[in-house]
Amino acid sequence: MIVSLHVCTPPLWTHRLRRQDPPPLSFQLPSASLTKQGERFLFSLAVTRDPKTTSRLISKFVSSSTKHISLNTLSHLLSPHTTHPHLSSLALPLYSRISKESWFQWNPKLVAELVALLDKRGRHEEAEALIFETVSKLESRERELVLFYGNLMNAFCIHNSKRGFDDVFYRLSEFMSSSSSVYVRRQAYKSIVSGLCEMGRPEEAEKLMEEMTIKGLKPSSFEFRCVVFGYGRLGFFEEMERCVGKMKSEEVDTVCSNMILSCYGDHNEVSRMVLWLKKMKGSGIPFSIRTYNSVLNSCSSIMYLLQDTDLDGFPVSIEGLKESLSGDDELLVVEELVESSVLYEAMEWGSGEAKLDLHGMHLVSAYLVMLQWMEVMRCRFSDGKSPIPAEITVVCGSGKHSSVRGESPVKAMVKKMMIRTQSPLRIDRKNTGCFVAKGHVVRDWLT
Repeated sequence: MIVSLHVCTPPLWTHRLRRQDPPPLSFQLPSASLTKQGERFLFSLAVTRDPKTTSRLISKFVSSSTKHISLNTLSHLLSPHTTHPHLSSLALPLYSRISKESWFQWNPKLVAELVALLDKRGRHEEAEALIFETVSKLESRERELVLFYGNLMNAFCIHNSKRGFDDVFYRLSEFMSSSSSVYVRRQAYKSIVSGLCEMGRPEEAEKLMEEMTIKGLKPSSFEFRCVVFGYGRLGFFEEMERCVGKMKSEEVDTVCSNMILSCYGDHNEVSRMVLWLKKMKGSGIPFSIRTYNSVLNSCSSIMYLLQDTDLDGFPVSIEGLKESLSGDDELLVVEELVESSVLYEAMEWGSGEAKLDLHGMHLVSAYLVMLQWMEVMRCRFSDGKSPIPAEITVVCGSGKHSSVRGESPVKAMVKKMMIRTQSPLRIDRKNTGCFVAKGHVVRDWLT
């Protein structure tokens, strides 16, 4: 019987930015991981100074690459989190070459991201030309045009461009006042509220919501969440909680709660996180993997334990972790989380296979779930009622989506844990993202 421990690893968490520089409301993710072909292409561009050679390299790359590789590389250059900011000036010629391919489909979101990047780099004429081209293309299709402006506003917000934001704000305001379509007016209203909150102006967004309510356009849960998160990311918790009070009970769900928890965590309000977790439990709001991430990413004491390179640096049991957090608010956080059903949603158990899937869990979340998993496994093997699976899988990943390609913080943590506990689980030769062992051997180890 084989036990396979397979852990899909998200990037190593780093603390979110504080009040003076809040993260964007749109939850913009880091730039997409480049393919190896994309990496080689960008490296060749980096060492080239001749414009003609650069143009030839771009043409050769696009013509020899698949649609996925070409667009992945372009998206990487457009991202504000690109690891090649010195090459972002080549995004426009790359886009121009890609647009000539037979498989290319015009995408207003992609154009919006390119416009925002050009504007950020001071290439305003080129940015305006792309906007004019898009508006001309969509002029008779009002619904698509308002969605383009919404994408454009979001892109400007991500790049923190006040100039671009103000221009799109004006254009969307015209839709709100002149369009006869309720759909178009609502989309414009939705984009403006979201944009104001992303730019750190939730009071204006809330005022706009009140004005639109008077005009018969009632705010949805999306607008409320924007304002709630807009206040919360600035640390204005009284205003945030006041807005939560205006929402319907069914609107304050797991997604909304995770946003609130992340705001508390960004400002080290651990005690507030504990109270909100208790409120979630009392209201029957289920926890999720993101709940774990939102809360545990802000638990600096646990993070500090995991950053210790010494193999003896972190506890390998729930009780050991609780002892190390004695007298700390983070202990209360752990106690609330371990009583949830998140672990059971992440694991499967059967005579053929038992699997723990840590997919989507950040480092500290994966650590706590691993501790829970070992306890549950020990209980199931000890009671004699559960079958011994022929195979057990716990997923780790090999670092394809980590901040440093090929280096998986979760895998490294699991490996340390296995060494510390003298576990029989070993890295699978066929899949380096898995730890494997025979089922009855794991039973003997845990019992």
